Parts: sequence; C-alpha cells; structure tokens
Amino acid sequence: MRAILIVRLGAMGDIIHTLPVAAALRARFPDARIDWVVDERYQDLLELVPVIDRRVVWHSRSETLWRRLTELRASLRRQAYDVAIDVQGLLKSAAVARFSGARRVLGFAPPHLRERAAGFFYTETHDPGETTHVVGKNLSLAALIGADASQMRFPLAIPSSPALDAIRARRSTPAGTPFAVLNPGAAWPNKRWPADRFGAVAQWLRQVRDLRSVVTWGPGDETLAAAVVDASHGAAELAPPTSVADLSAVVRAARLMVSGDTGPLQLSAAVGTPIVGIFGPTDGARNGPWSAEDIMLSRFSACSCPYRRRCSAIRWCLDDIGVEQVTGAITRRLDGSRLTV
Repeated sequence: MRAILIVRLGAMGDIIHTLPVAAALRARFPDARIDWVVDERYQDLLELVPVIDRRVVWHSRSETLWRRLTELRASLRRQAYDVAIDVQGLLKSAAVARFSGARRVLGFAPPHLRERAAGFFYTETHDPGETTHVVGKNLSLAALIGADASQMRFPLAIPSSPALDAIRARRSTPAGTPFAVLNPGAAWPNKRWPADRFGAVAQWLRQVRDLRSVVTWGPGDETLAAAVVDASHGAAELAPPTSVADLSAVVRAARLMVSGDTGPLQLSAAVGTPIVGIFGPTDGARNGPWSAEDIMLSRFSACSCPYRRRCSAIRWCLDDIGVEQVTGAITRRLDGSRLTV
C-alpha cells in the first residue's frame, strides 16, 4: 500500500472519533503516505496528528460547491491513491473520495450512511454490524484493508500552551494545583445544560472537592461561559481564548471534565481526562466517552427530539438532569466507582 486518503471533513468531535483510523493505518502501513481531507475550520486539529502526511483542505467558507470540488480534485490527483476511505458518509464527502482517483473507494453500506446517495460513489461498501460506539464503526473501515481494528489509539502531539500557562499563573490555580474544566457550550442548543446548574456544580466542586473550575468556551459561547462564572459566585473562572492546541493542553491538565456532547468532551476523552458527560438528544453509548471509568448521565431514551438540532419540545430532556445527579456522578468518577445513569 503506497498511498491512502481519509475523508472526514468535520466536525471536531467526529474528527477525533476518526483519529484511531489514522493510527491503525499507520501501524499497518508504516511507509505509506496517509493524507486526510478536512474542512478548513478543523485543519488546526489535524496539525496535532503526526501520523498524517498531508492535510488537504476543503474550503467550506468560500467558492461554490462545484468550484470547491474541482479545485480539490486537481489537488488530490497530484497523488496516486490506492485507497480512499470516506468515514463521513455524506454525498459531498463520498464525492471527494471518488474525485481523488483512488482505485478503491470505501464507505459504509446504505443503512449506515448519513445520506444514502453517498453509496453511489463507492467501489466497495461495508456493513459494520452491531458496533456500539462510533469509533468502533470507523475502525471497521480500516480493517477492510488489513488494519488492526481492535486498538483505539489517539495520535495527538500536544504542544506547550500559553493558555494553560496563563491559567496556572492565576492566583487561584497555581502550578500543580488541580482544577476542573466545565464546558457549557455545544453546537446544538438542546445539548446545552443550563448555565446556572453548571455554576452550582462549580460551587460544589470548590466547597466539597477543593477544586477550582475553569470554564472553557469557543466562538460565540463566551456569553454562556460568563454566565456560568457569574452563577458560580467566585468558584469558577473564565478560560482565556484557546486554540485547539491550547484546549487540548488545558483539558489534558485538568482533574475532571464536565460537559455535554461536544468536541471538547471528545478531546478530553482522547487525552485521558476523567469525564462526566451530560447527554440528551444524542446517544452517549454511541458518541460518548469510551473509557469504562467515565460516567454518562443520559436522557437519550426519553428524548422527544433524538438527533435533532432543533427541538420544539416545551421541555428539553437535558432539563431532567439535576445538579445533585451531576455532583453524585463526579463523586463516583473521582473516587473510582462507575455508574451510568
């Protein structure tokens, strides 16, 4: 095998769920060229992945769709790929994989595609069967070309971080002092647990566990993060602006991550940070942390808007998860007694 192309355009958490595919392919084909097509919004994340040779950028914020595909095709055709693997299962990602000119274009069978029309672009399709977690599903594609799908490795090279240095330099969290990360943001409104409850958790962490909380935020989430800090009554502080590299360093240094289903939670899982996840419209068994020690509080089975970004229900399922349930889960996670609720 001389050259392999991975297609997973976004988003952050989904790219993290695909990193074990790159690790498995590199282990099986140490001398092969492994390239990855990624949306320009998430290119920085792949810069932390040393097993990738080239990051081929999909310019999602400029040009027409046809022009993007044409330019990308010209870029990809400079390399003769033996295999292209579409992990995303969308029409556009499948088209990108086919436009690469690879002799073999692999993707999931129609029942497992996000857009069934994507299947027309594959030369081979695969049914992953009853895999529980999406990482296992993704690895099953790598197994089609001989990679070991039994190992879940996340090849991330995390650099030093000015943001982490700034957090540690504050009087409340000097070097060596443990801290928790609270991440209230999420792309879907119905994935966001209320800010006042995060603030109450921060107070409990300070009073009962002697842990200060750092509230992380991404573009558009600073107001929400500030609301958590305000509700904490001094128990939490706002994180400085963070790049993906900064965020990876911050969550790796944390004693605990409390978050809904979003990219920072997946990043925390990838670097081994203890997690309490709060899940509503998405299935924690499929999307959540994969460590047997982490804890998920889930209301997915009772959710009236499963896997829907916009929910018209009067009361969202996340509202059924109370502060005491989260603090109880934190106690079990930090003290080593796991229980999924």
